[in-house]
Amino acid sequence: MPIFRLPEEIIFPDPQLAEPDGLLAVGGDLAPGRILAAYQQGIFPWYSDGEPILWWSPAPRLVLLPEEFHLPKRLARTMRQNIFEVRADTAFAKVIASCAAVRRDAGEGTWITEEMQEAYIALHELGFAHSLESWHEGELVGGLYGVCLDRIFFGESMFSCRNDASKVAFATFMENAEQLHIRAVDCQMTTKHLLRFGSRERSREEFDELLEQFIQQIVPQQPWRLAGQAQSQPPTAQSQRNSVGPSGPDGG
Repeated sequence: MPIFRLPEEIIFPDPQLAEPDGLLAVGGDLAPGRILAAYQQGIFPWYSDGEPILWWSPAPRLVLLPEEFHLPKRLARTMRQNIFEVRADTAFAKVIASCAAVRRDAGEGTWITEEMQEAYIALHELGFAHSLESWHEGELVGGLYGVCLDRIFFGESMFSCRNDASKVAFATFMENAEQLHIRAVDCQMTTKHLLRFGSRERSREEFDELLEQFIQQIVPQQPWRLAGQAQSQPPTAQSQRNSVGPSGPDGG
Protein backbone atom coordinates (compact mmCIF):
# COMPACT_ATOMS: atom_id res chain seq x y z
CA MET A 1 0.00 0.00 0.00
CA PRO A 2 1.19 3.58 -0.58
CA ILE A 3 2.33 5.75 2.31
CA PHE A 4 0.17 8.88 2.37
CA ARG A 5 1.72 12.35 2.40
CA LEU A 6 -0.28 14.68 4.59
CA PRO A 7 -1.53 17.98 3.14
CA GLU A 8 -1.52 21.30 5.01
CA GLU A 9 -5.13 20.65 5.94
CA ILE A 10 -5.50 18.65 9.16
CA ILE A 11 -6.73 15.36 7.76
CA PHE A 12 -5.53 11.76 8.04
CA PRO A 13 -6.19 8.69 5.89
CA ASP A 14 -8.24 5.84 7.30
CA PRO A 15 -6.03 3.97 9.84
CA GLN A 16 -7.13 0.69 8.24
CA LEU A 17 -4.88 1.66 5.31
CA ALA A 18 -1.75 1.46 7.48
CA GLU A 19 1.15 -0.78 6.49
CA PRO A 20 1.50 -4.11 8.33
CA ASP A 21 4.03 -2.47 10.69
CA GLY A 22 1.57 0.36 11.40
CA LEU A 23 3.09 3.13 9.27
CA LEU A 24 0.25 5.23 7.83
CA ALA A 25 1.43 8.66 6.67
CA VAL A 26 4.34 11.06 6.38
CA GLY A 27 4.65 14.83 6.63
CA GLY A 28 2.50 17.48 8.21
CA ASP A 29 3.58 19.16 11.41
CA LEU A 30 3.34 18.78 15.19
CA ALA A 31 0.82 21.55 15.78
CA PRO A 32 -1.50 20.74 18.71
CA GLY A 33 -4.58 20.52 16.51
CA ARG A 34 -2.98 17.96 14.21
CA ILE A 35 -1.66 15.82 17.07
CA LEU A 36 -5.04 15.81 18.83
CA ALA A 37 -6.83 14.90 15.59
CA ALA A 38 -4.37 12.03 15.17
CA TYR A 39 -4.86 10.60 18.66
CA GLN A 40 -8.62 10.82 18.29
CA GLN A 41 -8.25 8.29 15.45
CA GLY A 42 -5.64 6.13 17.20
CA ILE A 43 -2.71 7.61 15.26
CA PHE A 44 0.51 8.94 16.78
CA PRO A 45 3.79 10.50 15.54
CA TRP A 46 7.00 8.49 15.87
CA TYR A 47 10.22 9.30 14.02
CA SER A 48 13.91 10.01 14.57
CA ASP A 49 16.11 13.05 14.00
CA GLY A 50 16.77 13.56 10.30
CA GLU A 51 13.54 11.83 9.25
CA PRO A 52 10.29 13.44 8.14
CA ILE A 53 7.41 13.19 10.62
CA LEU A 54 5.99 9.66 10.45
CA TRP A 55 2.48 8.79 11.63
CA TRP A 56 1.60 5.31 12.90
CA SER A 57 -1.47 3.25 13.73
CA PRO A 58 -0.34 -0.29 14.58
CA ALA A 59 -2.67 -3.24 15.03
CA PRO A 60 -3.15 -5.17 17.19
CA ARG A 61 -2.96 -2.56 19.95
CA LEU A 62 -1.99 -3.21 23.56
CA VAL A 63 -4.67 -1.77 25.88
CA LEU A 64 -5.11 -1.85 29.65
CA LEU A 65 -8.56 -1.39 31.16
CA PRO A 66 -8.53 -0.24 34.80
CA GLU A 67 -10.81 -3.09 35.85
CA GLU A 68 -8.30 -5.57 34.39
CA PHE A 69 -5.26 -4.01 36.07
CA HIS A 70 -3.06 -6.52 37.91
CA LEU A 71 -0.52 -5.40 40.52
CA PRO A 72 2.39 -7.87 40.67
CA LYS A 73 3.14 -9.07 44.20
CA ARG A 74 6.76 -7.92 44.24
CA LEU A 75 5.79 -4.45 43.08
CA ALA A 76 3.02 -4.32 45.70
CA ARG A 77 5.66 -4.97 48.38
CA THR A 78 7.79 -2.15 47.00
CA MET A 79 4.82 0.22 47.06
CA ARG A 80 4.04 -0.63 50.69
CA GLN A 81 7.57 0.45 51.61
CA ASN A 82 6.75 4.01 50.47
CA ILE A 83 10.16 4.45 48.88
CA PHE A 84 8.73 6.81 46.29
CA GLU A 85 6.33 9.74 46.46
CA VAL A 86 4.18 9.68 43.33
CA ARG A 87 2.83 12.95 41.96
CA ALA A 88 1.05 14.01 38.79
CA ASP A 89 1.69 17.03 36.57
CA THR A 90 4.37 18.73 38.65
CA ALA A 91 7.35 18.20 36.30
CA PHE A 92 6.08 17.37 32.84
CA ALA A 93 8.96 18.94 30.91
CA LYS A 94 11.52 17.21 33.10
CA VAL A 95 9.80 13.83 32.65
CA ILE A 96 9.77 14.01 28.87
CA ALA A 97 13.38 15.23 28.76
CA SER A 98 14.41 12.39 31.05
CA CYS A 99 12.62 9.83 28.87
CA ALA A 100 14.72 11.08 25.93
CA ALA A 101 17.95 11.26 27.95
CA VAL A 102 17.92 7.70 29.27
CA ARG A 103 17.64 6.33 25.74
CA ARG A 104 20.40 8.54 24.39
CA ASP A 105 22.64 7.63 27.32
CA ALA A 106 22.01 3.94 26.66
CA GLY A 107 22.98 4.41 23.01
CA GLU A 108 19.50 3.41 21.84
CA GLY A 109 18.58 6.61 20.05
CA THR A 110 15.23 8.26 20.66
CA TRP A 111 12.14 9.45 18.83
CA ILE A 112 11.66 12.05 21.57
CA THR A 113 13.41 14.78 19.61
CA GLU A 114 13.60 18.40 20.70
CA GLU A 115 10.73 19.10 18.31
CA MET A 116 8.64 16.34 19.89
CA GLN A 117 9.41 17.58 23.39
CA GLU A 118 8.26 21.09 22.52
CA ALA A 119 5.08 19.73 20.91
CA TYR A 120 4.08 17.64 23.92
CA ILE A 121 4.97 20.40 26.39
CA ALA A 122 2.58 22.60 24.41
CA LEU A 123 -0.11 19.91 24.73
CA HIS A 124 0.53 19.77 28.47
CA GLU A 125 0.19 23.53 28.79
CA LEU A 126 -3.11 23.31 26.90
CA GLY A 127 -4.41 20.62 29.28
CA PHE A 128 -4.15 17.56 27.03
CA ALA A 129 -0.94 15.85 28.20
CA HIS A 130 -0.01 14.63 31.67
CA SER A 131 2.91 13.21 33.60
CA LEU A 132 3.11 10.75 36.47
CA GLU A 133 6.27 11.09 38.53
CA SER A 134 8.17 9.11 41.17
CA TRP A 135 10.18 11.24 43.59
CA HIS A 136 12.79 10.10 46.13
CA GLU A 137 14.20 12.52 48.69
CA GLY A 138 13.13 15.46 46.54
CA GLU A 139 14.64 14.10 43.31
CA LEU A 140 12.71 12.97 40.25
CA VAL A 141 13.78 9.34 39.73
CA GLY A 142 11.17 7.94 37.36
CA GLY A 143 7.92 8.58 35.58
CA LEU A 144 5.86 8.50 32.42
CA TYR A 145 3.87 10.85 30.22
CA GLY A 146 1.11 10.68 27.66
CA VAL A 147 -1.88 12.34 26.06
CA CYS A 148 -5.40 12.19 27.48
CA LEU A 149 -8.52 12.65 25.38
CA ASP A 150 -11.70 12.45 27.43
CA ARG A 151 -11.48 9.03 29.13
CA ILE A 152 -8.55 7.45 27.24
CA PHE A 153 -4.91 7.93 28.22
CA PHE A 154 -2.42 7.32 25.41
CA GLY A 155 0.86 6.36 27.07
CA GLU A 156 3.98 7.61 25.31
CA SER A 157 7.14 6.79 27.26
CA MET A 158 8.56 6.15 30.72
CA PHE A 159 11.95 6.29 32.42
CA SER A 160 13.62 5.15 35.62
CA CYS A 161 16.91 5.91 37.28
CA ARG A 162 16.03 3.81 40.35
CA ASN A 163 14.67 0.28 40.26
CA ASP A 164 10.86 0.15 40.00
CA ALA A 165 10.45 3.95 39.95
CA SER A 166 8.47 4.08 36.70
CA LYS A 167 6.54 0.93 37.55
CA VAL A 168 5.41 2.45 40.86
CA ALA A 169 4.33 5.62 39.04
CA PHE A 170 2.35 3.57 36.51
CA ALA A 171 0.73 1.34 39.15
CA THR A 172 -0.24 4.37 41.24
CA PHE A 173 -1.75 5.95 38.14
CA MET A 174 -3.84 2.84 37.51
CA GLU A 175 -5.00 2.80 41.13
CA ASN A 176 -6.17 6.42 40.60
CA ALA A 177 -7.75 5.76 37.19
CA GLU A 178 -11.34 5.94 38.42
CA GLN A 179 -10.72 9.22 40.23
CA LEU A 180 -9.13 10.60 37.02
CA HIS A 181 -12.08 9.32 34.92
CA ILE A 182 -9.81 7.06 32.85
CA ARG A 183 -11.57 4.07 31.25
CA ALA A 184 -8.75 2.78 29.00
CA VAL A 185 -4.99 3.13 28.64
CA ASP A 186 -3.44 2.76 25.19
CA CYS A 187 -0.04 1.10 25.73
CA GLN A 188 0.66 1.12 21.96
CA MET A 189 3.30 -1.63 21.62
CA THR A 190 3.23 -5.05 23.29
CA THR A 191 5.93 -5.67 25.91
CA LYS A 192 6.27 -8.33 28.62
CA HIS A 193 6.53 -5.50 31.15
CA LEU A 194 3.08 -4.16 30.29
CA LEU A 195 1.49 -7.58 29.89
CA ARG A 196 2.30 -8.25 33.56
CA PHE A 197 -0.06 -5.43 34.51
CA GLY A 198 -3.02 -7.06 32.75
CA SER A 199 -2.80 -5.37 29.36
CA ARG A 200 -4.30 -7.25 26.42
CA GLU A 201 -3.89 -6.96 22.68
CA ARG A 202 -6.97 -5.64 20.87
CA SER A 203 -7.77 -5.88 17.19
CA ARG A 204 -8.10 -2.69 15.18
CA GLU A 205 -11.89 -3.07 15.29
CA GLU A 206 -11.89 -3.50 19.08
CA PHE A 207 -9.59 -0.52 19.54
CA ASP A 208 -11.76 1.65 17.27
CA GLU A 209 -14.76 0.74 19.42
CA LEU A 210 -12.91 1.94 22.52
CA LEU A 211 -12.04 5.22 20.82
CA GLU A 212 -15.67 5.77 19.82
CA GLN A 213 -16.98 4.82 23.25
CA PHE A 214 -14.58 6.76 25.45
CA ILE A 215 -13.78 9.87 23.40
CA GLN A 216 -17.02 11.82 23.42
CA GLN A 217 -15.46 15.27 23.72
CA ILE A 218 -12.04 16.88 23.35
CA VAL A 219 -11.70 19.54 26.01
CA PRO A 220 -8.72 20.63 28.15
CA GLN A 221 -8.32 19.16 31.62
CA GLN A 222 -7.09 20.70 34.83
CA PRO A 223 -3.71 19.42 36.11
CA TRP A 224 -4.12 15.96 37.55
CA ARG A 225 -3.87 15.31 41.28
CA LEU A 226 -3.54 11.85 42.79
CA ALA A 227 -5.11 10.72 46.05
CA GLY A 228 -3.07 12.25 48.86
CA GLN A 229 -1.08 14.55 46.59
CA ALA A 230 -0.59 18.06 47.94
CA GLN A 231 -2.62 20.68 46.12
CA SER A 232 0.39 22.83 45.35
CA GLN A 233 0.65 24.80 42.12
CA PRO A 234 2.79 22.91 39.56
CA PRO A 235 5.90 24.72 38.30
CA THR A 236 5.70 26.57 35.01
CA ALA A 237 6.99 24.90 31.87
CA GLN A 238 9.84 27.42 31.70
CA SER A 239 11.01 26.65 35.24
CA GLN A 240 10.85 22.93 34.41
CA ARG A 241 13.02 23.43 31.32
CA ASN A 242 15.56 25.27 33.44
CA SER A 243 15.67 22.40 35.95
CA VAL A 244 16.11 19.50 33.54
CA GLY A 245 19.23 17.49 34.35
CA PRO A 246 20.80 14.17 33.41
CA SER A 247 19.11 10.89 34.27
CA GLY A 248 20.49 7.46 34.97
CA PRO A 249 19.83 4.17 33.21
CA ASP A 250 16.31 3.06 32.48
CA GLY A 251 15.65 0.51 35.20
CA GLY A 252 11.88 0.56 34.62
